[in-house]
Amino acid sequence: MEGADIMFSVTLQELKEEFQLETVYEGTRFGLTMIVTSDVNRPGLQLAGYMDYFGSDRIQIIGKSEMSYLETMPSQERKERLESFLKHGFPCTVVSRSLEIPPELADASKKFDIPLMRTSDITSRFMSGIIRYLNVQLAPRETMHGVLVEVYGEGILILGESGVGKSEAALELVKRGHRLVADDIVEVRKVSDKTLVGTSPDIIRHLIEIRGIGILDVKNLYGVGSVKMTENVNLIIHLEIWNEKKHYDRLGLVEKYTDILGIEVPSLNIPVRPGRNLAIIVEVAAMNNRQKKMGYNAAKVLNEKVAWNIRSKADEAERGKDA
Repeated sequence: MEGADIMFSVTLQELKEEFQLETVYEGTRFGLTMIVTSDVNRPGLQLAGYMDYFGSDRIQIIGKSEMSYLETMPSQERKERLESFLKHGFPCTVVSRSLEIPPELADASKKFDIPLMRTSDITSRFMSGIIRYLNVQLAPRETMHGVLVEVYGEGILILGESGVGKSEAALELVKRGHRLVADDIVEVRKVSDKTLVGTSPDIIRHLIEIRGIGILDVKNLYGVGSVKMTENVNLIIHLEIWNEKKHYDRLGLVEKYTDILGIEVPSLNIPVRPGRNLAIIVEVAAMNNRQKKMGYNAAKVLNEKVAWNIRSKADEAERGKDA
């Protein structure tokens, strides 16, 4: 599992560029400070003097409520409260709503060398956006050799040995109107306890390799509608060369799963042989997976019908004996 135990981080510069933050005070550590947690904090209790359970690794966000509270204090008390707060050290302070920066906050930021930035966004929207961004950037991840495509709204991760036809199937799917997310290397991130998101490394994004032709730029060949930056991983399809001695599932009654970063993802084993149209098989698998999530399982319905038919015939036979 590559990368699963590595601690990931985001620089303040990346954060600034992503959210177009205004720098009020950069400080000497701006280029060295790393964000390592997606948790953020609004320091209402801390400004009131309660510092128990304070997470010093979190971004501190000061909104209208906190600023209004500070404005109720005399200048000297405001200075003491802010210095008592900032001396604990944390990655940065962000003031929302383009609120005016009190001189005491600017002075305390310089005194303790803590970067101070400002956003025009409202506090709640900025908080939800930054948490969502950090959840993705700091998520545990695993690099997998495969292809990720979006088919009928389902993220399909196609795995298999090199040369089995993963990229060819993806290209046919793109031609049929579906979207490519990643080819060859798929970076899968665990963004929540139930959600995996896949993406492509920047250097090979939108590119696909077809043996005998070479590297193709899917976005330029088929247009921007043929690619996607990220997609949830909803189904895994393992492609393998057809083995006459192996038994393949023909009903689909038994659900199979593949564990990725501790999350069980529904999976299928699809045998490959000349004449099989893999693109159509992947399309049907995607639609069938959606049906299952909506509560309909064709295999179970057939099984119930067969069981009912057997019971009905048994009941008829029993009634014939009684007669």
